[in-house]
Amino acid sequence: MTPGKRIFDLLLALVLVLALLPVMGLIAALIALCDGRPVLHRSERMKTPDDGFILWKFRSMRPSAEPDGATGGDKAARITPLGHTLRRSRLDELPQLFNILRGDMSFVGPRPPLRRHVKDHRNLYARVLRNRPGLTGLATLRFHRIEDRLLSVCRTAHETEQVYATRCIARKARLDLLWARHASLWFDLWLLVQTVSSLWLRPAVTRDKDRRISLRDRPSAAPPTAPARRRPG
Repeated sequence: MTPGKRIFDLLLALVLVLALLPVMGLIAALIALCDGRPVLHRSERMKTPDDGFILWKFRSMRPSAEPDGATGGDKAARITPLGHTLRRSRLDELPQLFNILRGDMSFVGPRPPLRRHVKDHRNLYARVLRNRPGLTGLATLRFHRIEDRLLSVCRTAHETEQVYATRCIARKARLDLLWARHASLWFDLWLLVQTVSSLWLRPAVTRDKDRRISLRDRPSAAPPTAPARRRPG
């Protein structure tokens, strides 16, 4: 991470923490009131192929002894009503502003992976994690809705992990590496603006684009058979 990017992260994170502290306090109170404790969810993630850190989120699911992993249809029943709202608006990610202040993350970069995913895809993440993990990024913007759709039809934790490993990790990494090749402050600012726009505005054009892209992941149906032409009597 360049000194300029780190200074930018620190200044923006400080401003947002101060501005959003009442919002975070309200969310914490609502979770405690509606769903009980704990209010925060802790997850070990990797910032380099060898160094982990604790990523913070507002808890959006009922507690479970299951290990962390991609959220598929098998976990849908555990998401609380308040959790659905937090996830849809991405407000559950707000505690990661403190991860940015600590230097574990940046505003823009690849999403921090789980340790076991790094272990299983060591060569790939050795390239992806040359850059500090981010709160948002090119892969997050271009792929997260497709990823949600792919995983939502999974019915077991094993199926969710298989789909994530075979259909998501490499595709997200390609987008992360594309961002890394063209990384600049202006590109990061554009991604931040696009992130806010996608969360709060969600224009119809974006939804249509996502729908068209997602169709590529579906098996193509056989073309309809043309009706037989009647021979003249």
